[in-house]
Amino acid sequence: MTLLNDREWRGNVFTGSWRPAQGGTAPVTSPTTGSELGRIGSAGAADVAEAAERAAEAQRHWAAVPFEERAAVLRRAGAKFEEEADEIASWLRQEAGSAAGKAGFEVHLAVTEAYESAALASQPNGEVLRSAQPRLSLARRVPVGVVGVIAPFNFPLILGMRSVAPALALGNAVVLKPDPRTAVSGGAVIAEVFREAGLPDGVLQMLPGGAEAGEQLVADPNIAVVSFTGSTAAGRKVGEAAGRHLKRAHLELGGNSPLIVLEDADVDRAASVGAWGSFLHQGQICMTTGRHLVHESLADAYVEKLAAKADALTVGDPEQEGTALGPIIDVGQRDRIHDLVTRSVEAGAKVRAGGTYDAQFYRPTVLDQVTRDTPAFHEEVFGPVAPVIRFSTLEEAAEIAAASDYGLSLGILTGNPMRGMELADRIPTGIVHINDQTVDDEAVAPFGGVRASGTGARFGGTRANLEAFTETQWVTMQSEIQRYPF
Repeated sequence: MTLLNDREWRGNVFTGSWRPAQGGTAPVTSPTTGSELGRIGSAGAADVAEAAERAAEAQRHWAAVPFEERAAVLRRAGAKFEEEADEIASWLRQEAGSAAGKAGFEVHLAVTEAYESAALASQPNGEVLRSAQPRLSLARRVPVGVVGVIAPFNFPLILGMRSVAPALALGNAVVLKPDPRTAVSGGAVIAEVFREAGLPDGVLQMLPGGAEAGEQLVADPNIAVVSFTGSTAAGRKVGEAAGRHLKRAHLELGGNSPLIVLEDADVDRAASVGAWGSFLHQGQICMTTGRHLVHESLADAYVEKLAAKADALTVGDPEQEGTALGPIIDVGQRDRIHDLVTRSVEAGAKVRAGGTYDAQFYRPTVLDQVTRDTPAFHEEVFGPVAPVIRFSTLEEAAEIAAASDYGLSLGILTGNPMRGMELADRIPTGIVHINDQTVDDEAVAPFGGVRASGTGARFGGTRANLEAFTETQWVTMQSEIQRYPF
């Protein structure tokens, strides 16, 4: 069965059927060919306000549904993702420029997110507290109400699902705003899967749209919590706006994650790890390895092997077998990548591989002789660029790795894992991988960054999801009405 059998979606609000959008429609465009794949609704502020009001009404009924029924919807959604995996992966290739392996892996992550969230619905939701009074005192977790989710273009399916699925499992309604560049794979797919899984009408609202829609989503009084994944610059605006409205904002933002290669690391394996960390999905990942810190004794060999891997990678149409890297999402992003490479070279960095592009296809690039004054050292690249900087001591490695506004993920490659862990203790970061690269995510693990990378672990695992998408409520109960002196 075809999940999305009509390539013109005339609406943008998921209420069981597509509705005309007040914001009109927008093209769905292939970054590979530039051709129009279809059209989808484009939401305005009024659309968001209407959807949030409808979601608030639907949420009260959804929260009252027994947890077994909510879990069953999530399980059916997981099965539907599995059933329609080929079509969904095809949309990720066409719309997001995902290579086949990345697209397949992203669908797999969506499946696991649905199943893990199904299990979340039956988790204990409170604790009995001690009380100095003769009464039952307890703290319980209750749904926040309506969760607003703003998801980006790079991993559009899973970066929407990792908030949508646990929020629904815990009894919330959701208003989802995918990036308009990936409104099908990051929005329409999720909405249709949950519709077919039996999610009640109105509980999930899907609205592709631009800044106006996003601003209304953050400000709307019917939306209690905002879950945002995107750039640090945009995240600051979301956080500021949410603060003015006294609502929680979970911010998963940018990164410039270091991979540290110690002198006892296997250089062949290290180069493979580094290539994957920097070049997967054209480097368009928040956790991408943005800085390669390599011990001076290995640096020349590491750069040579890393450059050879970069030169060997096939860049082109994701629909073609053997393609390792697809296109950059749009021309503007491609130009930002190339500007950063150009400025870094002007500052003294040496190009050992890549540094060129054809249309929206950017060659995987290795920059050597990078210093702390190089633009590629300080700025998030969000492209297939591997800047290499050398160090001589552990103290210097820790200092260089920590010399960043970001703190999302850290990889350390070493023959002595305990030594790696001791080094990690000195570097502010939300995620640490000893003997692996910086890009990883699992539905069962907490995910999030510190510093300019976000507001901590707000997704993944039972505890983080409960904290993100519920409120703590104190309840007491006595056998008789309390007596007071007046």
